[in-house]
Amino acid sequence: MTFSSFGLSEPILRAIGEENYTSPTPIQRKAIPAVLSGRDVMAAAQTGTGKTASFTLPLLQRLASGDKVKSNHIRALVLAPTRELAVQVAESVTTYGKHLSLKSSVVYGGVKINPQMMKLRGGIDVLVATPGRLLDLFDRNAVKFSQLETLVLDEADRMLDMGFSDEIGKILMLLPKKRQNLLFSATFSDDIRKLTNGLLKNPLKIEISQRNSAPKSVKQWVYEVDKGKKSTLLSHLIRNKEWSQVLVFTRTKKGADQLVRHLKSENISAVAIHGDKSQGLRTRALADFKANKTRILVATDIAARGLDINELPHVINFDLPKVPEDYIHRIGRTGRASSQGEGISLVSADEVKMLAAIETLIRQTLVREVETGFIPSHKVPLTRQTRVRPKKPKKPKQVQARGENRRTGSEQKQNSNKPRRGSKFTDTDKPKAARDRRKQRR
Repeated sequence: MTFSSFGLSEPILRAIGEENYTSPTPIQRKAIPAVLSGRDVMAAAQTGTGKTASFTLPLLQRLASGDKVKSNHIRALVLAPTRELAVQVAESVTTYGKHLSLKSSVVYGGVKINPQMMKLRGGIDVLVATPGRLLDLFDRNAVKFSQLETLVLDEADRMLDMGFSDEIGKILMLLPKKRQNLLFSATFSDDIRKLTNGLLKNPLKIEISQRNSAPKSVKQWVYEVDKGKKSTLLSHLIRNKEWSQVLVFTRTKKGADQLVRHLKSENISAVAIHGDKSQGLRTRALADFKANKTRILVATDIAARGLDINELPHVINFDLPKVPEDYIHRIGRTGRASSQGEGISLVSADEVKMLAAIETLIRQTLVREVETGFIPSHKVPLTRQTRVRPKKPKKPKQVQARGENRRTGSEQKQNSNKPRRGSKFTDTDKPKAARDRRKQRR
């Protein structure tokens, strides 16, 4: 099968050819025809499967033959959880639509809003946005939705994980009821299913990869190491194994900055990317890393799904994530587009519960290694995958038959006069004989 078999226009096919793409991926083969037909789509696929093009290509095709967009209006909206992912999607729209006369733009927080408002004045065919900034623009009357034809929720599960459910709800209330809805997610979680119940109408459900599975093209293993020696082990591995491009994940922003300082002290070029960095610094750091100007990129989980780096060979979990699913999103940065990759975790004894949770999720026990000179004084205990058993439904409470196992009225009256252990009587509660003795003493 080729892209021309979908009936895409010549300008779009030319753009695809210039990117040297010849045949569609599995998700593209299923999603593109459905989107072209105007059908709602609910798709689950891991990163690196070509999902962005699976909605971008047919979206451009449909918009190319539509009405002209009005001032401050948009015809298609793509919601993304992070700035990086929004920029990545916007770049795809620009790449595949460069031979079309459509206008596209991207808006996100952390930068001045006035330039974004100016771009919207002329109307935008495809707007890629983060939820918070889109609502800010709407409150300023800078964006209008009456012309909206298609809504795309990209990385929908990530948006819910990051607490955007309220913002998404507000946005959905503002949009025209008659529209096409496309939802893309790494997994079909319970929260995603709840969201789709009222959003999608008779959607085509596409599930390309096994739920909560790590990419088969990624070799995974663990280095056991004491917590205080992780930084030294990492710089040792980078030098000895001659790693030239490494994405390292830390659990905290502070930890990312500390690790960068250590690597720089070892003459290893490194830069951190996380939520406290300005958008300009984050964009520059990612560009330098892609261009191999920086050897090591240290990131927190907020960037786990917003990074698009071709043929990234190594992903290192400096800290294990607290949420097991984030492990899959992290190592999903490597081993993409059929290339081989390595997902390596530096694990200390205090992370054994997180390691066990990850192994249970991915249904495999990770191979362990110990590097010479870094034998841990606190060994990581052995783990065991736990079987997740479905919860048994609660048994309904049995309603007693009238009169069954109940005390008679006389029994209740007798027992009510009996003091309970530890209880105190008031004057009126005390038995009559005790009250009489008290009166005599007065």
